[in-house]
Amino acid sequence: MYKRFARLRQNEVLRNLVAETTLNKNDLIYPLFVTQGKNIKKEIKSMPNIYTFSIDRLLIECKELEELGLNSIILFADVTLKDSIGSEALCDNSLIAQTIKAIKKDFPNMFIVTDLCFCEYTDHGHCGVVDMNTKLLKNDLTLELLVKQALIHIKSGANMIAPSGMLDGMIKVLREGLDTNGYTNIPIMSYSTKFASSYYGPFRDAVNNSVSFGNRKTYQMNITNRLEAINESLQDENEGADILMVKPALAFMDIIRDIRNETRLPLAVYNVSGEYSMIKYAALNGIIDYKEVMMETLMGFKRAGANIIISYHAKDACRYL
Repeated sequence: MYKRFARLRQNEVLRNLVAETTLNKNDLIYPLFVTQGKNIKKEIKSMPNIYTFSIDRLLIECKELEELGLNSIILFADVTLKDSIGSEALCDNSLIAQTIKAIKKDFPNMFIVTDLCFCEYTDHGHCGVVDMNTKLLKNDLTLELLVKQALIHIKSGANMIAPSGMLDGMIKVLREGLDTNGYTNIPIMSYSTKFASSYYGPFRDAVNNSVSFGNRKTYQMNITNRLEAINESLQDENEGADILMVKPALAFMDIIRDIRNETRLPLAVYNVSGEYSMIKYAALNGIIDYKEVMMETLMGFKRAGANIIISYHAKDACRYL
């Protein structure tokens, strides 16, 4: 007698009863882009239905998110003032600081994560201070500035910081910096395994952070390396990260599962701009069913081992869930 697997697939209720993986609104974080000015809602040309907002219009967006039951966001800034060290990010009244305060005033229960990096604020587009002779990132000096940036975000009301620069020692230094200043309860979601990927392309349009020389391969991970990817995340766990992350997600499902098997920490994935735009443009051209492919993709991340999904699809997913 052979096993009849189809017995448990005969109707939807039964299929749901035995489903091994589930997806719900609480799994999702929605990225938001803020810019200077007023009454701005500008579509990002390479990311259909994704916009850059001025603070006043971003608050309207937050109202819609709240109504959808989407209560977690991650903030990014599109600023005009850029210099070699990202001074805008080190200002107590920075654009991100103003945005956090405005959101918390109107939506106190919104959980705000802030992307902690300098690539959005430097005129060269790299993730920190660069030695212009060697063209290499000054890791330790950048770490000092990263702590200053983190404290500004937290004092403004951020609930969690998410350092994304792939700097050596960043979690250890940030954890010590937060604890020393009395923020022992602020969690760190580390971009612990972040690859130097070509899937980030459309994001460059959103925050205008293309590099003016070289590339980010001297500090972001080589896409070919599996064991190093695991080591990167485990090192951040040892340094005090509360949540680990794999970025991008779609081409690195094996890495998500590898890291899931090695840690008991919550694991996030970033379903990045290029992944989003491919599905959107395929749907707009009638090649795929957007809802079905999008939900299948998100479910794949959960099945691979993710607890948290950062995704530009999050609003649409909440409408379907």
